[in-house]
Amino acid sequence: MAKQKLRYSSLNKMAANPVENGVSGHSNSDAFLREPYVESRHNNGSVKSNSLSPEEEGDETCGWGRCQPTGCQRLRNAKLMLFCLCWAGAIQGLVVNGLVSVVISTIERRFDLSSTETGIIASSYDIMSVLCLIPVSYFGGRPSGHKPMWLGGGMILLALGSFIFALPHFTTSIYKYETVADNVCLDDDAFFSSNSTTSASTESLSMYRLVFVLGQLFHGAGAAPLYTLGVTYLDENLKAKVAPVYIGLFYALAIVGPAVGYVAGSQLLGIWTDVGATTLSSITIEPGDPKWVGCWWMGFLISGVLALAIALPLCGFPKSLPGSAQIRAEKVSEVYKGSESATSQPGFGMSIKDFPVSLKILLTNPTFMFLCLSGATEALLVSGFTAFIPKFIESQFSISASWAGMLVGFATIPAGGGGTLFGGYLVKKLKLKCRGIIKMCCITSSISLLLLLIFFIQCNDIPFSGINTSYNNGMSEFSPEDINLNSTCNTGCNCVRERYNPVCGSNKKMYFSPCYAGCTAIKEGSKQSDLLTYLNCSCLATSNSSLTLSSGNITTEVTEGKCASDCIMLYVFLPVFALIIFFTFMTTMPALSCTLRCVAEEQRSFALGIQWILIRCLGSIPGPILLGALIDQTCLLWQKASDESPTAGEGSCYIYNNGNMSTYLMVTSLIGKALTLIFIILALVLYKAPKDSSPAKKDIDRDEPTSMTNLSEPSPNHQKYRIKRDLNEENANVMKL
Repeated sequence: MAKQKLRYSSLNKMAANPVENGVSGHSNSDAFLREPYVESRHNNGSVKSNSLSPEEEGDETCGWGRCQPTGCQRLRNAKLMLFCLCWAGAIQGLVVNGLVSVVISTIERRFDLSSTETGIIASSYDIMSVLCLIPVSYFGGRPSGHKPMWLGGGMILLALGSFIFALPHFTTSIYKYETVADNVCLDDDAFFSSNSTTSASTESLSMYRLVFVLGQLFHGAGAAPLYTLGVTYLDENLKAKVAPVYIGLFYALAIVGPAVGYVAGSQLLGIWTDVGATTLSSITIEPGDPKWVGCWWMGFLISGVLALAIALPLCGFPKSLPGSAQIRAEKVSEVYKGSESATSQPGFGMSIKDFPVSLKILLTNPTFMFLCLSGATEALLVSGFTAFIPKFIESQFSISASWAGMLVGFATIPAGGGGTLFGGYLVKKLKLKCRGIIKMCCITSSISLLLLLIFFIQCNDIPFSGINTSYNNGMSEFSPEDINLNSTCNTGCNCVRERYNPVCGSNKKMYFSPCYAGCTAIKEGSKQSDLLTYLNCSCLATSNSSLTLSSGNITTEVTEGKCASDCIMLYVFLPVFALIIFFTFMTTMPALSCTLRCVAEEQRSFALGIQWILIRCLGSIPGPILLGALIDQTCLLWQKASDESPTAGEGSCYIYNNGNMSTYLMVTSLIGKALTLIFIILALVLYKAPKDSSPAKKDIDRDEPTSMTNLSEPSPNHQKYRIKRDLNEENANVMKL
């Protein structure tokens, strides 16, 4: 009887909560229930019982340093952590992939930047992220690392980056644009009189690109822990069957962030940039005008405040949630064969001396490496298209920057988020192992590859006099060498190239400005309307020389703004583009799940860090620069043209060749997707599953604490069942969980 009481006492020590775990015990076990306890069994069958040290017990305590409120301990659960991570991921996506992308064209216009320069600004985020990933993932991922503290600190840096990015608005003078009188045809006397009172700013602003780069560097440093330590924190504290769903939700809401950024940023661009500093009545242009600069900076201030708001609760989470040690012990190992031998040694990864060995293990894992390379090619396309797809739609379909950003947002919200969630759901529903997951990635990548052929669809360039067509005929053969804004119809008008104010003539041709159209007057009453109308435009008469002005069949009026495109392919392009996003992001969650499974548990944070380094160095960093350079190659007219060629210069680009832009983007995307598919196939072919797929073996003599609350269902060979069988032999009534 004494022996039975002793064994019963051991069982009571194991039960952190007898009601939740379904274990009935004697009332004298209450003292043991208040003490965290772990029991392990030696090879000789003896039982080793150890209480957790105060330091180990503190690893599961919620709080901020010595401030550990009692009520806070009820909040240390995976659902609340998921909520905080989703908030953080959404803010990061809203800023980096949403707001930055949607304001790119506005920043180019406001600060006289080229697409290559704004591409460098976009890539600065990834450069700093790469520099921070190794220390963050290695030191933050160690057993002694406090992942929530790293995550909270990252959000503080992200907030600082947002404030810095908005700083140029407050350190520059009020934005000024050319007045109406400066854009009509004037003789020499009138020209010099008008030019002496020009209101346009001559301030040099291009150096502010360095401030934007600095803001992006802070963004990159702040986001480094999010998709490495944040993902592994969820994976460590969740059962294998639900982890893909939780991580899928995290990624899905992180994708919603950029979509919200597109929509919110587009709305803000409809507000004048110097809101509060100028009166609305003094603004004579509309958001669709090429000279319009919207409120690009306000979104960064708002997102900075939101990032600071989530940093505090993130820092308060414990190193590990209750029950995490038991969950890790019961997971099935799918590590690439041969990768777990070195990492299974006691204490591996605790010292910096283990860094070279840990790195070598990952670099010699072919499945892991090819998954990284496939992620890099995907990131090259995603980062590049994220930065410039609004500009592509704006130019291709002749719509405003704000409306283009809005359309991209509408396409990415359901497609990106839905694809990520559906991918994670399929992994859970089909109970896919590593090999099945990689096959699924092959299928989704193949579908998105075929859908990229949508870029074959092109809209014809709108006839632009002196740019892609001559002043006196239609769309004939016109080479870049023929570009010349001057013509006999505007000779003596003293037109200035820097004063870009496109107008649309009644002949459906565009002109660089009313001056280059030869207009001499403004229609009475049009100043009070939304769009100005200019009269007596001599170049319209030239282009319709076959008709006579007296016939009444033509007019010589032009209206402010670009000519509307009659191309209806926008309604075909957007749905197919949404499908491309859906299948692209449908691959994200399964690929991440496979990455976590094919490496040892001790290396998961470090593996994600290495993966993100490769993704950023080979994909995210060169992506915007590459696509920005390609788009610059399609420019027909620069703000500041060089002496050698009008198609080469600096500043922002006024006019693009739609056909070339579409072709360049299609070829780039097809090559990138094909490489992605090849790398995924190689990862599948070279994957070697471990011979033993039983739950991962742990050192039973280690002193690692194991919380017994919130247990998942253990395997029949688990020590709890062995104790149950022993107690049954002595007629102890033990209930199954």
